[in-house]
Amino acid sequence: MRPDETPRRRRQGPVTLRGNAIPATTTDQRLLDSRGPSDWLHTDPWRVLRIQAEFVEGFGLLAELPRAVSVFGSARTKPGSEEYELAERIGALLAEAGYAVITGGGPGIMEAANKGADDAGGLSVGLGIELPFEQKLNDHIDIGVEFRYFFVRKTMFVKYSQAFVVLPGGFGTLDELFEAITLVQTKKITRFPIVLFGTDYWGGLIQWIKDQMLPAGKISPEDLELMYVTDDPDEVVERIKRAHETQERELEERAAQEADAEAGGNGS
Repeated sequence: MRPDETPRRRRQGPVTLRGNAIPATTTDQRLLDSRGPSDWLHTDPWRVLRIQAEFVEGFGLLAELPRAVSVFGSARTKPGSEEYELAERIGALLAEAGYAVITGGGPGIMEAANKGADDAGGLSVGLGIELPFEQKLNDHIDIGVEFRYFFVRKTMFVKYSQAFVVLPGGFGTLDELFEAITLVQTKKITRFPIVLFGTDYWGGLIQWIKDQMLPAGKISPEDLELMYVTDDPDEVVERIKRAHETQERELEERAAQEADAEAGGNGS
């Protein structure tokens, strides 16, 4: 550019380009003139739109769900096993108590909980995930959606669940468990019940937390109360119901106090 020239500028949406950064063609020209290569389908700006679309799809699909509980556990649990039958029982009891049952939509514990809810006449929901190996949504789901991105799927679990029930599982189950505990502990979400089913399976983990994390000062004593462990399917549902009844009572009391304070402030 010569010293006496004014730098060229072009606005592209919120972006300002100057000089040699200005492309030879406009965005409309590149869209309409030629199909061109498809590499742009795999670039980060396009991924942002896909992520946005997944959030919109998930929010739109699940926005009118009734009160719901997410059930987590291993996809490797076999039909007919004791764990499978217990998960099926828990799904049925939750449905009978008026809860929709949300799972990851796959086989094993997820299938069992969906089946229990479905057979009991409840609403059965599956939030699947795209994996390198084939895994379709199970056949006991009333509402199902498959996500590309784990973090979008995890948002849906947290946003539309009022409790988590965690049966024996692997790394994915632990991921969901500690995600929920962390969000509740840091008060990023309103506290909700987190019930671990199976004292033999989870006992070692709970003991390690008590023996290692607590004495080392990595957690507070009250953090141990964020999880409840049981072997009784009926106790799973009762624990969740009691927690929700307590929450509703506290909300009603708080609303009444706020109403009284407002009335007093108005001089009435």
